[in-house]
Amino acid sequence: MNTPRTTLLLTAAILLAGCGSQNARQPSTPAPSQSGTAIRVPVSEISSTTGRYFVELEGDPTVLGAQSLQGQQASFRAQVARAGIRWQEHSSYQRLFNGFSVSVTPAEAARISRMPGVLSVFPVLEIERPQAMLEQGASETQVQTAAGLTGATYVREELGLTGKGVKVAVMDTGIDLEHPAFRNRVVAGYDFVGDAFGSNGNTTPVPDNNPDDCGGHGTHVAGIVGANDPTNGFLGVAPDVQFGAYKVFGCEGSTNADIMLQAMERADADDMDVLNMSIGAAFQWPSYPTAKAASRLAKRGMIVTVSAGNSGTSGQYATGAPSLGENVISVASIDNTKLELGVLVLAADGSRLGYAVATGAPDPETGLSLPLAKAPGSTPTTANDGCSVNGVSPYAPNSLEGKAVLIRRGTCSFREKALNAQAAGAKAVLIYNNAPGVVSATVAPSLASDNVVIEIPVVGLTPEDGARLDAAIGSTVTFTGDTQLFPNITGNTLSSFSSYGPSPDLDLKPDVSAPGGLIKSTYPLTQEATGYAVLSGTSMAAPHAAGIAALLLEKHPQLASIDGNARRLFQNTAVPGNYFLNGSISPFVDFVQRQGAGLMNAPAALAALESGVSVTPSKIALGESEAFPTRTKVLTLRNNGAVRQIYQVYHVPALAISASTFAPQPLTVAATVSVNGESAEIAEGGINVSVAPYSSVELEVTITAPTAPVRGQYGGHIVMQGVTGVDLSVPYGGLIGDYQSIQVLGNISLPGYGLGTTPRNFPALFDGVEGQIYFEGATPTEKPVFTLGQVNVAEEGEEAAFVLDIPRLWVHLAHQSRWIEMDVLDANGNLLDTVSRDEYVGRNASNSYTGPTSNAYYTWSWDGTLANGNAAPNGDYRLRLRVLKALGDENNPDHIETYTSPVFGIQRP
Repeated sequence: MNTPRTTLLLTAAILLAGCGSQNARQPSTPAPSQSGTAIRVPVSEISSTTGRYFVELEGDPTVLGAQSLQGQQASFRAQVARAGIRWQEHSSYQRLFNGFSVSVTPAEAARISRMPGVLSVFPVLEIERPQAMLEQGASETQVQTAAGLTGATYVREELGLTGKGVKVAVMDTGIDLEHPAFRNRVVAGYDFVGDAFGSNGNTTPVPDNNPDDCGGHGTHVAGIVGANDPTNGFLGVAPDVQFGAYKVFGCEGSTNADIMLQAMERADADDMDVLNMSIGAAFQWPSYPTAKAASRLAKRGMIVTVSAGNSGTSGQYATGAPSLGENVISVASIDNTKLELGVLVLAADGSRLGYAVATGAPDPETGLSLPLAKAPGSTPTTANDGCSVNGVSPYAPNSLEGKAVLIRRGTCSFREKALNAQAAGAKAVLIYNNAPGVVSATVAPSLASDNVVIEIPVVGLTPEDGARLDAAIGSTVTFTGDTQLFPNITGNTLSSFSSYGPSPDLDLKPDVSAPGGLIKSTYPLTQEATGYAVLSGTSMAAPHAAGIAALLLEKHPQLASIDGNARRLFQNTAVPGNYFLNGSISPFVDFVQRQGAGLMNAPAALAALESGVSVTPSKIALGESEAFPTRTKVLTLRNNGAVRQIYQVYHVPALAISASTFAPQPLTVAATVSVNGESAEIAEGGINVSVAPYSSVELEVTITAPTAPVRGQYGGHIVMQGVTGVDLSVPYGGLIGDYQSIQVLGNISLPGYGLGTTPRNFPALFDGVEGQIYFEGATPTEKPVFTLGQVNVAEEGEEAAFVLDIPRLWVHLAHQSRWIEMDVLDANGNLLDTVSRDEYVGRNASNSYTGPTSNAYYTWSWDGTLANGNAAPNGDYRLRLRVLKALGDENNPDHIETYTSPVFGIQRP
């Protein structure tokens, strides 16, 4: 779910095909003597942008009560035309969003944002194809254990609920319409893009009425919701649901957020009961259009389940849109308890070791035997095993010819490791984990321009098996072709890939968790002859939640009639899980900011629904503790049933999270909690509460935050243990200290550009023609000059490659920002104009640029146009960024960070 930094160039970004003449300035050879740093950046990375924006108008969409928006939207189009703004309209929206998606220049997008009647302008984000990890086959045991973890099997088999009569929309890559598990059950749907969309740079949708799946992900998701294939003995969570298939991806590549919004409106028009979206954009805000639209669907009465995201290794505040939407059910992932893995035999001792095949690599041939090798100096503690250093592979040419190479996970991507090994002649790659459990790897390319094929098997192993193989280098390994069940050491704990919350406005997200690691489900028959495969990801957890919702809706259709009712029910009855630590499940409850309320419990949810018990709100977001270290919130415990309910109320603290955004660590500091003035700590016995039939009781919950670490997060659960009925609980969480003390403009390392791992001062001014970067604090000895024209930067003998010769600011956002303004100053620092303002800006995924998919920085750039549309005259200028911190006060200077570029020249020919 990460958005590569080459595709998210915000409002101030500029298109390659901008104004100016070609070859207006020739790059210097060699570069002039400057205090900048020489850097070689591919042209595709300098100039890539979608060029699309959402324009949201003031006024509610029709789902919130507006009668018609056609007149308002027609009037705004005329207003834009009168202003001389040229735009290409792609879509207009009325049901869930009042506005448009358009292509305009960034300067014109900035002008539109200041027009009367405009509520906001957002970039249309590129939505990467979900990177679910494809594993080696599975067994019936795995299916049973996954559904058994949430009690869905019990509800289906013992209570007879199957989701009959419930319509579930799946927005994804489509559904295999010929698969026996779905035959005659897809009752609605649409292909919004066509099969070719997203491949080889194709961004032109060719929609049709056939949402057949050629990608695989959507079929797998739909199977988890409700596959029904008795011939093969496979049932999804709710096997009698009907489906709506809303295809927003082609066979390859990515999609765009405006296409997602089209599909949401179509699902609403088709009167779907549940919508599952196992896609999204990480590091965003609840105000992003797809999140707002999902919130409005929930308000209308549709149950919306969304994957929280697979950015678990990217630190805190990573949950994506649309899962950040209010009353949207954001679903984290836990691992399955059983693994069926391929088997390889180590000749040295005859041991049978389990492996999982990486996505994007072929399966090993049965009987393949290879000698085992590794990189010189590699050990089970090597951090960057198999990674290039300054662009140089660790393997000499032909050094791995005919061998299976053992590589430890870490530092660089799985694809980089596999490509290095393949280039050195390896016939197989064995990647072992640097964390507990089997590696779930993907070596598939993430960029359309990356067309190198992985032709050798790449498999994942546990760290223990990696160490065993490391001690037997030179021995032979043989792939047997058979499979075997192995216990999963991380079973029933949060998946390592599952994203952290909270949202940038400190709301608690994700909401609940469900099985998503190592899940067997349906797969297109054209891609997998058996029709089944095992994938891992929060993409697999969200449809499990959707299936549980369908089971309950069959018997209780009113569940979706009240905004937030389903989310409240699932949170009230979820079971908090414990943290996986040092190879085993610890006694510590895992982070609230990562598991939400805990693992969904379908039988408990049904029992609570039928007995009429609930507690509201279903979560407590405490915000920052600097001004109010102690807060009191009221929980309302309701009993709408005929039987008195008695509870023992107590506090269960969860682990706290260290202050580091990118490398969070667990801490045992905890809040203190009292209920109605009495201590709620378990050691002191908690308190007794009785709720009479058809009545409610208010609980005053007072929570005092821990005092350290500053900027860390804390949390826990208020548990109402049912003496006479169902257990209920409410998660809470908050931030320790001053939220606005988190730095937004951060520094990053640039090893992907050959500049090592030392952090560099950012932001930086970048000259794409000269290949010079001026880090913050550097003063050029020779002023950079930009012509605003297109320049051929190809070396002699290379194919022409044009770059728009404009000033660019490279900016690493270490945290989300409420807004970012870019000002144009004269050489003396006097304000001339504010040329852009970006609202609700997401953070970067990484503080180290290792390659184009790192999402380590964004680019703001200026094409010489002022806010009124006029061209700035030739002369000397500076660019200034002003950044308002998340939840900051724009009248408080401590809440605004500022960067000012060095002086540069604009010199049009």
